Amino acid sequence: MNTGYIICVMATRQNSSNGKPKSPRVQVVLPEELCDRLTLLAEKESRTVSNMAKVLIQEGVNRLESKLISKLNKIEEISKTDQFRSSLEEQQSRRLRGAPRRIKFYKP
Repeated sequence: MNTGYIICVMATRQNSSNGKPKSPRVQVVLPEELCDRLTLLAEKESRTVSNMAKVLIQEGVNRLESKLISKLNKIEEISKTDQFRSSLEEQQSRRLRGAPRRIKFYKP
């Protein structure tokens, strides 16, 4: 009995009878319970089990890629902030000469 491990074998590509290459094939080993759930989902959406697995894999890969891109964007923003902060800290401090000239005071 399989204990929940998913094993992917390297994708293989075959040629059809007319010589055109077929889509890559991947072999996956699933626990029975997960396979049953996949079969039920496929039946509900009028798909083959293979096609349903493809759709779910596509959705999962897209979701993980978008999370990764989001994390990379956050890292890039932090990096830009750090660069700006560093450039400000590298500047020499200048002494102010006198009071600022254009300050408006409002009386309540």
